[in-house]
Amino acid sequence: MKKILAAAALAALLTAQAAAASPAGSLTVNGAPVEAAGSYVHQNTTYVPLRAVAEALRPDAVVAWETDRAAIRADGLEVTARPGDTYIRANGRTLAAPHGVHLSAGRTLVPVRVLAEAMGASVHWNSATGAVSVVGGASADTTETAGGDDLYWLSRIISAESRGEPLEGQIAVGNVVLNRVASADFPDTIYGVIFDDRWGGQFTPVRNGTIYQEPSARSVEAARLCLSGANTAGESLYFLAPALATNHWVMENRTHVVTIGSHWFYK
Repeated sequence: MKKILAAAALAALLTAQAAAASPAGSLTVNGAPVEAAGSYVHQNTTYVPLRAVAEALRPDAVVAWETDRAAIRADGLEVTARPGDTYIRANGRTLAAPHGVHLSAGRTLVPVRVLAEAMGASVHWNSATGAVSVVGGASADTTETAGGDDLYWLSRIISAESRGEPLEGQIAVGNVVLNRVASADFPDTIYGVIFDDRWGGQFTPVRNGTIYQEPSARSVEAARLCLSGANTAGESLYFLAPALATNHWVMENRTHVVTIGSHWFYK
């Protein structure tokens, strides 16, 4: 019963999102007009029906609904998009879709730029008319590029610090690590940030050894999303759980950005 209610709530939310959106401009794929009924603009993002664009980009593609998600399969290409998720998967790579995958009138709708990237294409947008042009897609190189040591360590610190948090909160923890990498005040690698030993160490899991535990599947997904550009914590450089923290220096000296789950994030 809970699953049925959750599914109904999700469907109602996505329907409301579609209803509140504005119609999108015309759409062409490789120069040919595409009838993409149901396209719309939601939070400055153009959403298009996955099937219409996928089949126009790759005539050899088979597009089908598989249990709880839409799937595109062609030679060398496998893309899946599940309504409600904030990402799509392409050949094992995770591509962030911050405003979600939508379901409207029986169609799976995705951000056109994300779908184009998944299928090896590019998008051109006419700001005057709202027209969208998708070009490319003959072959797609969408293999995982954000991996190796970065994925290994980022997924572990996310899991150790926020295993019980929602996906948005886990992404935020990863954002803090990546923001530190980009900051002149911290080491310039993910490994260096995690194992920075100033002031007795930056992260509790490094001190107590839980950093070495196998990460949860959701934490690995969150790490992939962070590495592909997903951001839920803005410019945050610090986070803490006030209910557990014994040192409140961050709360007293830094600017609060957002609260997600049990964590408060600061810059």
